[in-house]
Amino acid sequence: MSDIVEIRDLRNHDRQEVTLRGWLYGKRTGGKVAFLLVRDGTGTCQCVVEARQEAFFKDALAAGQESSLVLSGTVRLDERAPGGCEIAVTRLRILQAVENYPITRKAHGTDFLMEHRHLWLRSPRQAAILRIRNSIIRAARGFFDGRGFTLIDTPILSPGAAEGAGTLFPVDYFGETVFLAQTGQLYLEAAAMALGKVYCFGPTFRAEKSKTRRHLTEFWMIEPEVAFAEIQDLQDLAEAFVCHLVQAVLQEHRGDLELLGRNVAPLEKIAPPFPRITYSQAVDLLHSADVQARLEEELEKDRKQVQAWIAELAHLEEQKARAPQGWAQDKLAQQIQDLREAMRELEHSVEHRPQHIRDAREFVWGNDFGGDEETIISRQFDRPVLITGYPKKIKAFYMKPSPSNPEVVLNMDMLAPEGYGEIIGGSQREDDPDALEKRMTEEKMNPAPYQWYLDLRRYGTVPHGGFGLGLERTVAWVCGLKHIRETIPFPRLMGRIYP
Repeated sequence: MSDIVEIRDLRNHDRQEVTLRGWLYGKRTGGKVAFLLVRDGTGTCQCVVEARQEAFFKDALAAGQESSLVLSGTVRLDERAPGGCEIAVTRLRILQAVENYPITRKAHGTDFLMEHRHLWLRSPRQAAILRIRNSIIRAARGFFDGRGFTLIDTPILSPGAAEGAGTLFPVDYFGETVFLAQTGQLYLEAAAMALGKVYCFGPTFRAEKSKTRRHLTEFWMIEPEVAFAEIQDLQDLAEAFVCHLVQAVLQEHRGDLELLGRNVAPLEKIAPPFPRITYSQAVDLLHSADVQARLEEELEKDRKQVQAWIAELAHLEEQKARAPQGWAQDKLAQQIQDLREAMRELEHSVEHRPQHIRDAREFVWGNDFGGDEETIISRQFDRPVLITGYPKKIKAFYMKPSPSNPEVVLNMDMLAPEGYGEIIGGSQREDDPDALEKRMTEEKMNPAPYQWYLDLRRYGTVPHGGFGLGLERTVAWVCGLKHIRETIPFPRLMGRIYP
């Protein structure tokens, strides 16, 4: 048997005999030849089986989509072939012949694909997203490991809230009610007082009853915490971190980004310095006449786009009616399905946009930014924007008030450009034990579960702070995805827990 080779390495084996193990992704046949499109998780390759190979030619013709197989043959470099190589097959063994694979070339809606998420992951698009996600995780760990941070595994079960009691998931813990962690931050602060620079990376949970394209109930965050750091240090760290992640994806995944249809030009602009504004300046942006005019222009443009898509949809329906049964009709059906979904999303946006524009124009200082406001603000910049100095009353109890204005806190949010909104939230922490206790009293918090947290201020307190980057929101931005549900292998959304 020849050497087993992965598809991504085939270019190094021109004119050599190799063995592939994988799954049948697609197939087309002529009278005396079958072209098998085989995937193995690292790429796809066209494998040519000729009729004279009677021992397995019939098996090749009979094998259905996602049949598992092992084949051997000679590699030929061919830029016209998918992946730039093809294999002239000399041996083929079908491990399992599959019939009636649910996800076919016919049109499928999002609900159907989400119900079959365990199989949808096999598609090239979903595989590309997961590869990029993996590289972002690796780059994030490398960034902090390379700067002397220590990884800390923080608890998933917690006795109290860190980000607001209204978004806690309760868990019965041997008769006592505890909660799934909203963040590892509080425990990470303890580790920072021991080790100086630390980070955690793990799942977090928010019982927020939201069905927007930006929200998951279970998501992953990477959170650094730094002793002796102040708000300026945290902004510099976050800026360097995000630049590092984007550069890693651009270096490793140009092909995957192209497959996703992601325009890389906006990503190539991600370099320091990032724009930095205050919360008050962001509010002024929402109110500004220039921004309001631009929003109205965008709304009118999208209204015209809806009309254009209605005409395009009618044209595609006519083509489908005339197309012969088979591949051509299936392709048109999928185009129609995709266009209908895109049109529904845009129609929903157009319907609600006038209210969003009014809300921006009438936004009241002191309120928190929602997704619509974040979208408007982030679209005014071609790089991530850092917003600091939010009102104290809308932020967490542990954030330190500004010495120059105690009504605002020393916090920062980073909004990704192109309308993607918040990907990072962080702050300098309140390091004065008396001030922290006073804030907890103001928030009507029970101090009992937090005595250990107060101890951090009683014994060797120092200025410190950190932030959390939401992995899935970052993946959505980098990949140019419309919905966060594609950024994690098995998304947990309000109303969706299967599979």
